[in-house]
Amino acid sequence: MAGGAIEGGCLCGGVRFRAAGPPSSSMICHCRSCRRAASAPAVPWVTFAKADFAFTAGAPRYFASSAPVRRSFCPVCGAPLTYEHTERPGEVDVTTAALDDPEAYPPAYHAWLEDDLAWVRFGDGLPAYQRGRPTES
Repeated sequence: MAGGAIEGGCLCGGVRFRAAGPPSSSMICHCRSCRRAASAPAVPWVTFAKADFAFTAGAPRYFASSAPVRRSFCPVCGAPLTYEHTERPGEVDVTTAALDDPEAYPPAYHAWLEDDLAWVRFGDGLPAYQRGRPTES
């Protein structure tokens, strides 16, 4: 990663983004909303300062998945890209798998295991929380 920036985008390449600063968090979410939005058993997220994040090509579509949450996705291929919550207006969560180098920011913990599917077992030894991290609950 040159200069601490990282880039990424959707499956078809129509929407691209860049994050200029280091992330404040990296985690795997097991909540029902994230699972449904991605059609996946869990979703890894990396959190960046909103001021350090920008879409650089294409334009995502947005969906309000709940009153405080807005998610973005590619309007062509449907790939989920970002998550924004009104309680954290200065941050944007980016799907880790959408990064060009998803190995750059491995997850540090699992959250929202109260919604976890019974057949999902990672066994990676990371801390796991029934809701958000203790500072997020």
